[in-house]
Amino acid sequence: MQKAILALDSFSEITGKICSWFVVVMVFITCLVVVMRYGLDMGSVLLQDVVIYLHAGLFLLGSAFALKRGSHVRVDIFYRDFSRKKKALVDLLGNLLFLQPVCWSIFFFSWGYVEFSWRIMEVSAEPDGLPFVYLQKSLLIVLSIILALQSLSEILKASVILKDG
Repeated sequence: MQKAILALDSFSEITGKICSWFVVVMVFITCLVVVMRYGLDMGSVLLQDVVIYLHAGLFLLGSAFALKRGSHVRVDIFYRDFSRKKKALVDLLGNLLFLQPVCWSIFFFSWGYVEFSWRIMEVSAEPDGLPFVYLQKSLLIVLSIILALQSLSEILKASVILKDG
């Protein structure tokens, strides 16, 4: 079980570290857009679309990394004072009853939406926008899978704590 936990956690770490570079690229492109707009009196819908795509990728692909690191939103008024076993029980139940169903709901409900986008090879509504809208929409499927995998890792970790104490 430890090997599975390590493999799932490593995957989330790698994904998160790759996504962190999206921020650097977004800052650079945003600065370029500002200089072009106010310094050169030129606009670029394409570059603005790139920033939007990277922003979506950062949040959707970085979600499993945030879960692994405990950076997700948590109301811990009671949780912070719980024992290790009680925390593990809350984490186990939260992942089983809430996060896993949400991940699989996103997967199944977005499948047709993403499939249709691929079928028509959807492009931006803007004339100069990026032509890869179907790739951006595919991140919904990727989100549900990687978040479900990291949730599985959290379930396994909680199970180990509950079993071993």
